[in-house]
Order: sequence, then structure tokens, then C-alpha cells
Amino acid sequence: MSWALLVGLTAALGIALLSLVLKRRGVLELQRTLSERRTAERTGAAKAQLQYPIVDLTRCLGCGACVRACPEEGVLALVHGQAAVVRGAHCVGTAACARECPTGAIAITLADLAERRDVPVLEEHLEAHGTPGLFLAGEVTAHALVKTAVDHGTLVAAEVARRVASASASEAAEGCDLDLVIVGAGPAGLAAALEAKRHNLRFVLLDQEQEAGGTVARYPRRKLVLTQPIDLPLHGRLPKRSYAKEELIALWHRLVDEHELPLASSTTFEGLDRLEGGGFSVRTDRGVYEATHVCLALGRRGVPNRLDVPGEDLPKVSYSLLDADSFVDRRVLVVGGGDSAVEAALGLIAGGQNEVTLSYRKGALFRVKPKNEQRLEEARLDGRLRVEFETEVAAIENDRVRLRRHDGSQFDLPNDDVFIMAGGKPPFPLLEASGVCFDPNLRPKAPELGEQGSGLVRALAVGFALSLGALLFALFHLDYYGLPTPERPTHPKHDVLRPGLGVGLALGIGATLLIGANLLYLLRRQGRWLRAGALTHWMTAHVATGILAFLAALLHAGMGPRDTVGGQAFWVLGGLVATGVLGRYLYAYVPRAANGRELELAEVKGRLANLADGFERVQPTIAALVREQIGTLIEHRQWKTSLPARLMALVGAQRDLSRLLVRLRAEGARSGLAAAQLFEVEALTLRAHRAALVAAHLEDLRGLLASWRWLHRWGALLVVLLIVLHVVYALAYGAHFFQENLT
Repeated sequence: MSWALLVGLTAALGIALLSLVLKRRGVLELQRTLSERRTAERTGAAKAQLQYPIVDLTRCLGCGACVRACPEEGVLALVHGQAAVVRGAHCVGTAACARECPTGAIAITLADLAERRDVPVLEEHLEAHGTPGLFLAGEVTAHALVKTAVDHGTLVAAEVARRVASASASEAAEGCDLDLVIVGAGPAGLAAALEAKRHNLRFVLLDQEQEAGGTVARYPRRKLVLTQPIDLPLHGRLPKRSYAKEELIALWHRLVDEHELPLASSTTFEGLDRLEGGGFSVRTDRGVYEATHVCLALGRRGVPNRLDVPGEDLPKVSYSLLDADSFVDRRVLVVGGGDSAVEAALGLIAGGQNEVTLSYRKGALFRVKPKNEQRLEEARLDGRLRVEFETEVAAIENDRVRLRRHDGSQFDLPNDDVFIMAGGKPPFPLLEASGVCFDPNLRPKAPELGEQGSGLVRALAVGFALSLGALLFALFHLDYYGLPTPERPTHPKHDVLRPGLGVGLALGIGATLLIGANLLYLLRRQGRWLRAGALTHWMTAHVATGILAFLAALLHAGMGPRDTVGGQAFWVLGGLVATGVLGRYLYAYVPRAANGRELELAEVKGRLANLADGFERVQPTIAALVREQIGTLIEHRQWKTSLPARLMALVGAQRDLSRLLVRLRAEGARSGLAAAQLFEVEALTLRAHRAALVAAHLEDLRGLLASWRWLHRWGALLVVLLIVLHVVYALAYGAHFFQENLT
């Protein structure tokens, strides 16, 4: 007894210590994530440029599958055990998070569609609104992925082929030399050309560059181009999921040559006009093309932005960097704060033989990928790269560049080369003149992606139907299941319904197979050995097979599980189903409440910061009190105190808060602060303190509820072990019984 007590006490203390360490680590990680989100909101990185994910917190389980699946680090993170958008500006719209979410809690949409005037109004088959026969594809539609561009180009060319094949389209096309003019030889344009070739259309592919490639051709040397599985017309699926820029460009050039695509390179698109007989007249700097249909597969960057400073026309000024290795022993200035500017600067210092300076007009980078930001900071701290924030180029000279700080002071940098990477002017005026509409009032209203609910009603309906089926089966055989166990062997149905023969044995085998199928969900969620099918379907099957296995095991046990290995496996299986229900349908509510309090706290902190800014000049003491003392108190209550301390604060021990409010009133009276202003500060302080305290308590409760995952996982392992023992015992007993009957 003493040994058991000692071992039990040691195990309990060890588990408690491990839980506390893991909880502390989780709190620190949550604090870091929330700090990153506040930084992203302050700098503008939280707001998406084009596509971005929306998380339905009523469905989110906090499994982290979306965070692991996202190819861009920092877009999503777990906040209070649920997925949240941290850096929306880094989202590239791969929708990997939505595909990998097991509960369908994430959807990808375009940002601010109701107000944006840089997204074209498109109808079915990507046809421009109000201009029949004019199609758009690829990046110009506000979708930036290579796969999406390829799908767009294929869709447009297939639709044109369908229209050309119809009699009415042929009559409308009379007098036109071509069925289709494709403008832009990037991924969308090349896919459209390959699909047009497959349908034997009369077409031409135009591009202003000398070779095909589009935006990808302007990427820096050896830059990785992340893709999803892509199917190209006349070529099939690309074997790899990611390619270096040079590999992808080489593939496209080979396809152009192999299929003899009619590529008119070095041809600049200047606009198009409607023909009276139908079709379009496409104007270029090398002539006019007439076609029934036009596909504009242009990029969104357009003409590079100029700085309009003296010396910008010098030969040493460039607007792109294709090969950083060709610059050695040079003094280089890179202007810009996006990924292209940062990657150019990092590429130029890679050899260690250039003096590189990055100039950016703002005080921090906010639309840069986290990996680039980290590499930039490391290079800056190592002294390999000089970064000048809040500076602008004032003048460019042959051997130097003059930079101007925001305070008006100027300084010179010795310089050999300047790379201006300040974005570009999108070709929207040219597109509008060609018949493309950008009016958001004409755009079909996008469906609102609100909360869909946890799906509990549907799940209960399915569970009720399965349970009702099992109940009806048991009632149909009530004459057998209603007997005490010792009396069943004499019943006529015993050889059919007993666990070791007939239907009873089949139910046991079925329960085992269902558990095996249920565990395949874990392999699919890991995504290493099994990737077939959508994870949402796997989750549905996971729930259904778990319930069915439990019901089949109950009937296999003859509606009366005994105190055997099989009976113990049944009860553990029941606990497994219970913890699964807790995780799937109940766990989301507490994290959702915690996230709601976190948003409220962020709002109140923002209002307090605005008040402090307003007090800065006239009441600096009050401003410091609001900014430092109140902020420190809230931070302490939310993160620094222990659970017992927060419990004491919750029931009324708010001594620190009371002292702070007394000091605030005294300072307010001394500085002549208006009563209304003082009341507002006090009210916001109380609200922020309460929100921080409740968020912390909800996080504690969430951490407690999160133990369901451990119970669920270890319960699954225990069920498997018990079933194996049960099967081994049943086989051994059955063989012994069979041998005795033979003798």
C-alpha cells in the first residue's frame, strides 16, 4: 500500500508539473501571437490585399491543421486555441487552409469587394460585364496564384471553343481572321493558348516581352515559385509542387516550341475596339488583329512607379533585379519596402562583396513575408545590410545618392547602382478604355461569410438516426436480448446473436473494422502518407464510424457488456466517443468567448491610447499614467499573475486597480482634467481590467477543456490495445473450444 501511495503521489505531482510547464509555455506563445497581431494591425499588415481567410469560430476546433498547411508563415496562428488571421497581407490565396480544415471552418474570399475599384466586374466564364466576347484571366482578375491563372486560361479558351463551334457564333464571327486573341504570355495566357491549340482555334498570343513568362519572368534568379498541383492543356499534370523560376520558364518555352504556339513577342497591347459586324479590333504597336473573342491575361503591376527625382534617368537606375550575382564590389541602394525590395537587397549581399542600403519611406515593414523580415533583421544586426527607415530619395547623382529624412535633414551615400522597387501603376485605365468595368455597384453582391454554427443539429440528427436503427434492431430481438445472460444459450436465436457466431460475430468484426477506418483520419490529418480526399469529408467519416463502431460493439456484446477485456474495450470506446463529442461540438464555445474578450480588450486599449495621445500636450502626467500604469496593470492581470491570484481578483480583491483609480482622480483634479474626461478614462480602465481578467480566466478554462485531446488520443490507443487482447483471447478460446468439441 505504501509503495502504491508513493508511486501514485509521484506520478500525480509529475503530471501536475508537466501540465503547468506546458500551460506556461502555451501562455507565452499566446502572448507572442497577440503581440504580433497588434503589430500587424498597427502597421497595416493585418489587412489583406486581395484574398484572405475568414474563420468561423463556431466550427474551429483549434487543431492547427490550417496553420501547418499555409505556405506563407504568419498568416494564421492559434489564439486562445482557435485559428485567427494575424497577417492577412501575406495571404496569397492558395486556400490550403480551407482544404485542410476538418470542420469546414475556413473560407477564402476577396477583400472589401463591395468598395474596391481595382477588381473587374466579371460574369460567368470570366467574361467582362457589358462586353460580350471579352474575357479576363489570371492576375488581372485579382487572383495571384499560378494554378488559378492556369485554370482561368483553360476555362476561357474552352468557352471560346464552345461558342465558335455553335452555328450562331460562326455567323457572328464572319469576316474575322481569328477566333481568339490572347494578350499576355504568362501562366494564364499560355494555358489559354494551349487549350485553344487543343480545340484547333484560330488564335494568336501577344506579349510585350521578348519571351514568354509574364510576371514570373521578372522574378529574381533562382526564386522559388510555389504552386499547387497544376494540369496544363496538351501537357498534363506538372510532376512537382514547387519550381525555381528558371525551371518554370524553361518549361513554358519548351511548350511554346513543341506545340508551335503563334507567339507574337515584343508586341505592346494598346487597346481594342468593337467591330460593327461583331468581334474586336485589337490595336498593338505592331499592327491590328481582328478576332471574335479576346482574352486579356495581363498582370496588375503595369508600368513601374517612378520617384520623379533628379537623376532618375541615369543609366545606373533600374526597376527590377534579375541576377544579383552579376553585381560585385558595388555600392547599391534599393528603394522600397515590399518583398521584391527586401529580396533584392538580401540577394545583393549574399556574396558579401557589395555595400547595400535599403531605403523605405515608412518606419517599419508591414507587407513583407516573415522569413524575409527575419533575414533582413539578421543582416541588419550583422552589419551586412544598412537599413534607412523614414527616408526618401531626394536626388540621384553619378557617384552618390541623396536621401532625405522625415525631419527634413539630408545626407549623401556613395553609390554605383540604384534599384527602385516601389510597385507599379496597374493598367486599369487601358482596361477600362477596352470595355472592362470596375464599378463595384455593378458587381454581384458576394454572399456574406458569417458563422454557420457548429453543425450540432445535423450531427444530432445523424446520431439519432443511427441510434434509432440500433434500438429498433434490439427491440426486434427483444425476446433474446431481454433474457438474463445465463438463460440465453437455450434460446433459438443464441447461435445467431451470440458474440462468437453469426450476426453477433459479424457485428464484432464490423466494429473492429470501423475503428480501423476511424483511425485512418489521423493519417489523413498528418498529410504525410495519406492525402486523398478533402479533410472535411474525413472528419465526417471519423464521427460517423466512431458512433457506428460503438453501436455495433454494443450489439456485439448482446446489449450487456461484461467485466472482460471486450467489455472494458467497449466502455473505453464509449469514453472515446464522449470526448470526441466534447471536442467537436462543445470545445469551440469557450475559445470563441475568449477571442471575443480579446477583441474587446484590443478595442478598449486602442481607445485608451487615443486618450493618452490627446492628453500628451496638456496633461503629460495623466497621459503617462494612462499609457504606462494602466497598460502595465492590464498586462499583469492578463499574463503575469497565477490562477489563484486571478481567482482572488475575480471575487473582489482589486486593490491595485483601486489604488490606481485613486491616483488617477488625484492627478486629474490637480491638472484640471474635465469630469467627463476623467469619467471616460475610469470607465475604460475598469472595462479593460475586467476584459483582461475574463480573457485570462477563459484561457484557464480553455486549457482545462483542452485535456479532451489527450484523453481522446490516449483513449484511442487504449481501445486498440484492448481490442487486440480481446481478439487474441477470443481466437485462443475459440480454438480451445473447437478442439474440445472434436475430442
